[in-house]
Amino acid sequence: MALRIRVLLENHKGAGADKSLKARPGLSLLVEDESTSILFDTGPDGSFMQNALAMGIDLSDVSAVVLSHGHYDHCGGVPWLPDNSRIICHPDIARERYAAMTFLGITRKIKKLSCEVDYSRYRMMYTRDPLPIGENFIWSGEIPVVAPEAYGIFGGHDAEPDSILDEGVLIYQSTKGLVIITGCGHRGIANIVRHCQNITGIKQIYALVGGFHLRCASPFTLWRVRRFLQEQKPEKLCGCHCTGAWGRLWLPEITAPATGDVLRF
Repeated sequence: MALRIRVLLENHKGAGADKSLKARPGLSLLVEDESTSILFDTGPDGSFMQNALAMGIDLSDVSAVVLSHGHYDHCGGVPWLPDNSRIICHPDIARERYAAMTFLGITRKIKKLSCEVDYSRYRMMYTRDPLPIGENFIWSGEIPVVAPEAYGIFGGHDAEPDSILDEGVLIYQSTKGLVIITGCGHRGIANIVRHCQNITGIKQIYALVGGFHLRCASPFTLWRVRRFLQEQKPEKLCGCHCTGAWGRLWLPEITAPATGDVLRF
């Protein structure tokens, strides 16, 4: 086994997936090589755990849980993890955050995007910096962005913009290049790829897997992402979750992994 990714939860069910599997808006992936197994995100609730059982997967002995960022559809399933699980994430993972709308200078909260999680039950490894996991994996830490976009606001009275600084990605260093696994891609696919190249010193991108946050992107943004990826020439593009049909339409030769699917690299 080189690298295997099993989709425990995604917005849709894969073709031919067992009828007992549940699909939910969110993402949860079991990422494994010969020596390390990582649970990447947990979706919005305990559905990932139920699906794992239905797929004959035991999650009790994973090497680590990695949380890409603090939105409910990625860390809402944490309470279903066994106590004392090792969790790697950014220190801002638990900040209260909301989708919001501003009109005539007044900002109103629309929907809560964070979730209540008792992280004291777990062995937390908070880091803003890159962190090796096993022999071939790296947690990216913070992804620098020159002009970050806000995707909502933090809780509190000052309506502080939330640019998802806590978002990170999981990197696998393969013999064919980097496999980059994203939760939502809020920080921008180009920024994510460049950061991964910088911290590893590896320029070749073998695959991009996960959410690319393109479902509501403008045609200009989609054109820029398409052009960037054509320059990078990844061998595999696997866009799911928030990539959306609109995003997949613009990207060449992209596939859409769904609940129950198994990817091999």
